[in-house]
Formats: sequence, structure tokens, C-alpha cells
Amino acid sequence: MKVALVHDFLIEYGGAERVLEALHEIWPKAPVFTAFFNPDSLGLNASKFKSWKIISSWGAKLPFWQKLVSPYRVFSKSFFEHFDLSGFDLVISSSNMYMAKAVTLRRAQGKKLPIHICYCHTPPRFLYGYSTALNWRKDPLLRPIGEVINHFMRVWDFEAAQVPKSQSRGRVDCFIANSKEVQARIKKFYRRDSTVIYPPVDIKKFTVHSRQFIEKKKTVNREPSTAYFLVVSRLVGAKKVDLVIEVCAKLGLPLKVVGGGRELENLNKLAQIHSRSEQSFGPAHSGSEFKLTIEFLGEVTDSQLTNLYQNCRAVIFPAEQEDFGLVPIEAMAAGKPVIANAQGGVLESVIDPSTRSARSGQVLSTSKGKCTGVYFDPATVGSLTLAINNFVDLEKKGYFDPKFIRRHAQKFSKERFKREILKFVENKVE
Repeated sequence: MKVALVHDFLIEYGGAERVLEALHEIWPKAPVFTAFFNPDSLGLNASKFKSWKIISSWGAKLPFWQKLVSPYRVFSKSFFEHFDLSGFDLVISSSNMYMAKAVTLRRAQGKKLPIHICYCHTPPRFLYGYSTALNWRKDPLLRPIGEVINHFMRVWDFEAAQVPKSQSRGRVDCFIANSKEVQARIKKFYRRDSTVIYPPVDIKKFTVHSRQFIEKKKTVNREPSTAYFLVVSRLVGAKKVDLVIEVCAKLGLPLKVVGGGRELENLNKLAQIHSRSEQSFGPAHSGSEFKLTIEFLGEVTDSQLTNLYQNCRAVIFPAEQEDFGLVPIEAMAAGKPVIANAQGGVLESVIDPSTRSARSGQVLSTSKGKCTGVYFDPATVGSLTLAINNFVDLEKKGYFDPKFIRRHAQKFSKERFKREILKFVENKVE
């Protein structure tokens, strides 16, 4: 069976690219068709794609495309429609912002129309009112233009998501959603059914490190300085990293931030402002000096990231309406609890000690050792501060068992992902 993989673009490395990697491991000879491929912007992760056969769209011939990927999305449907995939038996698209699902399949002479399976990370967030890296709606000049363009793009996006209209040309035969959250969006915006297959996490590369915390004082901001909290995220607005920095700086909590993005400079300033502000409220100590408790690490290698997970106290995940969220799973694979914003797909992975799941209403856990994290809602300074204090209290009472947390994460393993994908494909390809 001849397989082609289609992906929005390869200009950054995140959860969608990890899914693409796992798909390529299943079909290592499959070429990857994508709107743009820029190894320079992938940083430390560029080497992962070095041996792949990657075909870029005609969009890569446009001027200054490296800096205009977001504005050029108005052409994204055309980028993928112009690929010739007629010689393949199976096409799997990995679709999010750039409408990779819009590939138009044509039947080669003497062959059946290729089957198109779309692994949907989410319908494009910017089209349907979900928070994104840039909020163009705040710009009075861009807003009216953007609304008109988005109207047409929603029409194109809906058309691209529909079933084949003929035996000679096709769109999407079936959808796979990366979470129940995204499954609901596919049903709402595309009126299509889908099957949930959660994204993969390489559980095996993590080990559980037990860590004992010595209570020096009862207040949260007097915990040992080595017991750092961790944020792993792109530094853009929708990820709400600013909220975590403000809270941790004010409380004097050690925080390590992994990731880069356009908000890095602003977040660094925010950390200094709130740390200085808190210093002015605290008692004066003879010979004391101002010490910033927030550390920005930028991009790190996979081994460095694994080490950071395994030695942290907990991971804080503040993202708004996340489609699913691989970071909480990676944290739990290392046996670490997660303090998470109670929105989106994260509700399907983190077990809060409250009596009910925020999504299903199902009773989950009220006993010690059967929780994997704590939710906060809404995403405010007060709510996150309360959640951190709640976490500290539950931690002291023994609610978070690293071995249980690790076992829970194994439900999202890469091996499980590959099995479910292969089974799904076998059922669709006759």
C-alpha cells in the first residue's frame, strides 16, 4: 500500500509535529506534503526530519514566506489542492490551522480513488473564535478586513471537510479527532462524525523520580528553592504563560520556563516587575539581595526536557481551550502532577481530586494516591494562587502517588497510538 502524509507546515515543533513523527514511524517511506518547510526555524528539532522526503507547496515560492506564514493562510486551501496525490492508495492528513485536509484527491488511470483519513488536531482556531497566538480582532484596522476574509475561509474550510462528491475527486473520507473536545468541534463546525485517537507520548523515555519535600514554614512561598515548578510552552498569548509568571513571581516560587516565542521579552519584564513588587511588600532582611525566581531556559534538547520533567515538583499548564495538550501527559509520564487550566482537552487527561470530571460528570476519585493534578478555573491570578495552595496541601497529605500518575499516563503511549491508527486504517482500507 502506497501512503502519503500531508501536514500543515513544518516551521515549528509542537504536538502536531510529534503526531506526524509517529505516523512517519509507521510508514517510514511515506513522503510528506506540506505548505512550507523551514529547517532553520525548527532549531534543535530540525535533525529529526533530515532523512525525510518532504515536498513543499507552491507557497514556498512566494516572497518573504518565512515571515508571512500567518497572512499567507488565505491561500492555504490552494496550496494543498495543487498537490498531485493520484498515485497513492492512502492519504493521511495532519490538519490544524492550514487546511491540510483540503488536498483534492484524483483517481489515477486504472486505480481507485485514494482513501483520505484526516487526523484533525482542531478545526482552525482563528476561524471559530478560539484564542490564538495573535489576537487580530483587537486591531481596529485589521478587524473588518479579517472578518470578511474569515467568512470566505470558513466556507472553504467547511467544503474541504466534506465527503467525496464523486468517484473521480475526493475530500475527507473519515476524521480522527485528537480528543473528545476536538471531536465535538468537528461535529459542530463540519457536521461530521469522528473517532477519537489520543496523540502519542513516548512514555518509555521517562522514569519516575521520587522527591521528598521538607516543610520549613506553612506558607507556599517558603518551600525549598530546589522544588521548582515547570512550564513547557510556546511563549504566545493564548498559552497564558504570563499568568503563571505573575503568580510565581509574587509568591516567590521557583519556576523554570521552557520554550520560545514572541512574548519572551515581555514575559521577562513581567517577571522582574512582579518580583520587585513582591520584594517591596516583604520584610527587610539585613544583607538580602533581590533574586529573581523565574528562569527562562528557551529551547532545550529532548534529554534536557526529560530531566526537567523528572526533577520538577509539578508542571503548570495554563493554556486556554487547549485542543488536547501533550505537556500534561509528558509530566505525568515522569510521575509529576499537573496544575491545569480547566478548559479544553486537558479535562480528558488530568484527574482532579474533586468528585466529578469537569467534562463527563463521572465520579473519578476522592481517595489519596488516585489523583494526577489540580484544576484552576477561571484563569486568573486569584484562581491559580488558590490552586497552587490547594496543590501544596494535597501534596503534604499524600494525594499524588508518582507510580499511579505514571500508570495513568501509559494510556496515552506512542505504542497505543500506533496500534489504534493501524487498526483504524485496516478497517477503512479494504
